[in-house]
Amino acid sequence: MESTVDKEFVSYIVKSIVDNPNDVLIERTVDEMGVLITLQVNPRDMGYVIGKSGSTAKAIRSLLRIVGARNNARVNLKILEPEQGVRDINKAVDDLDL
Repeated sequence: MESTVDKEFVSYIVKSIVDNPNDVLIERTVDEMGVLITLQVNPRDMGYVIGKSGSTAKAIRSLLRIVGARNNARVNLKILEPEQGVRDINKAVDDLDL
């Protein structure tokens, strides 16, 4: 049975800081490079997860590294950017009528 302490840790932390915890999606994959935790949140919650100048994301990654070290695994966190942001920018540019 795979150890999913790292996934549960990220889930607990992220769901505690976002406004929409039901929209949090976490995937865990293992390959020769180690463990990759992929995180997707509601676009409105990205600011909470990233933090000012990326401070919250850095803190989560640092703590996740410690959790991984205790379980003899190299753990990385990838935060997926919402596609909605790209659409909003393109729509804003189209609305400029240049």
